[in-house]
Amino acid sequence: MPDADLPTVALVSLGCPKNLVDSERMLAGLVLAGFAPTPEPDGADLAVVNTCGFIDLARAESNEHLDRLEALKRSGRLGRIVVAGCMAQRLGRAILDCHPAVDAVVGLAERDRLAEVCRDLLHGVPAKRRRSRRRSGRKDAAGPVVRVGGLPAHVPTDRERLRLTPRHYAYLRITEGCDNRCTYCAIPSIRGPLRSKPPDEVLAEAHELVADGARELVLIGQDTTAYGRDAPERGWSLAGLLAALRERIGVEWLRLMYAHPASLEDAVIEHLAAGPPLVPYLDLPLQHASTPLLRAMGRRVTRETVETLLADLVRAVPSLAIRTSFIVGFPGETEADVADLEAFVRKVRFDHVGVFVYSPEIGTPASRLPGQVPREVARQWWDRLMEAAGEVAREKAAERIGEWLTVLVDGSADDGRLLARHAGQAPEVDSAVLLPAGAARPGEFVPVRVTGAEGVDLTAEPAEDIPE
Repeated sequence: MPDADLPTVALVSLGCPKNLVDSERMLAGLVLAGFAPTPEPDGADLAVVNTCGFIDLARAESNEHLDRLEALKRSGRLGRIVVAGCMAQRLGRAILDCHPAVDAVVGLAERDRLAEVCRDLLHGVPAKRRRSRRRSGRKDAAGPVVRVGGLPAHVPTDRERLRLTPRHYAYLRITEGCDNRCTYCAIPSIRGPLRSKPPDEVLAEAHELVADGARELVLIGQDTTAYGRDAPERGWSLAGLLAALRERIGVEWLRLMYAHPASLEDAVIEHLAAGPPLVPYLDLPLQHASTPLLRAMGRRVTRETVETLLADLVRAVPSLAIRTSFIVGFPGETEADVADLEAFVRKVRFDHVGVFVYSPEIGTPASRLPGQVPREVARQWWDRLMEAAGEVAREKAAERIGEWLTVLVDGSADDGRLLARHAGQAPEVDSAVLLPAGAARPGEFVPVRVTGAEGVDLTAEPAEDIPE
């Protein structure tokens, strides 16, 4: 239980792994500033919501959380409310129009000063008076604090995090922002242009995470394959960074996420083919298979170049697991385009697929294109593509029965069995391997034999060793 004399803070982290890394830095800063973390906002002195503002569904989720916190505050069961993250950066003071009970809005550039804002909100208020304020719903006359400024020219450090992932894996951010300017995407207007984290800083963070117990590092960024392109004179590259991580960091698994198909270099494919610690896995968002739509999206690839890249990847790394994502409902998309995309998914047989319904984001070029697809039609296409991807995933899971694998145990499933992953499964977003309860401990690597499939998940039994 938190010390009764310390102000309590509940942090809600929404959105992607990049946001989660920000949340871990925020939480560490709050603890170092004298706040005691609590898992529940009910009864807390302060709640921080690290929001996602990428698409309409993400903003809706952020707003739902804020509605619940405002209700708690009005009932006297919560002190202050702080909105941080992408939606705070994107909307700024406009958040207060919908959420008048919010006390502060803190943008991305102010991430490392969040604790200062929170401390000022509670400055000089002893615990007894804080409880009294919660009961009365009192708010200072000064009004809410809004600190949303321009983004820094460099990637802020992500060291000294209070991690929210299990101890045995961690996210390692190597880039921030994006220069791709896809016509549907608001990320450059929220997170800014591409900034690569210096290799020495990446390596220092990696050492810190491994020393803290991480056995798997997941490399993330808006576009990891763009690493170093914002400063070509420095000679930084993703392949060079992978080589340094391979040589200097003692970690069992490295995993590469958010690779762009237009900028995946042969040198990176060679690293994938070289084997551990880089696992045979690639997150490669394709977004569509129609050349006209890919051009309208600003993806800098065609159907032909995508098919060539996929063939090169499979040739170089036959065991490679590929995760991808698609958008349905983009302006101008037709029934024929969706049928072609469905056939493409069934032909390629991706290991993991995510599908998003297009969201017309204000300020993006795509929001002004003719041929906007009705939401209900796009939703039907989403159902159709998800069913096709699901059928492929279930077939591939059944084909793995009898295989021998090494898995990393993450924790317990709701039914008491253990959740684990093989090298072709990323944490949080992919399918899992289910082991008997008590077969191993979280964070352990275990040899197993696949005994069955439950939908897209595998079931397995521990083995003494994997036969050669």
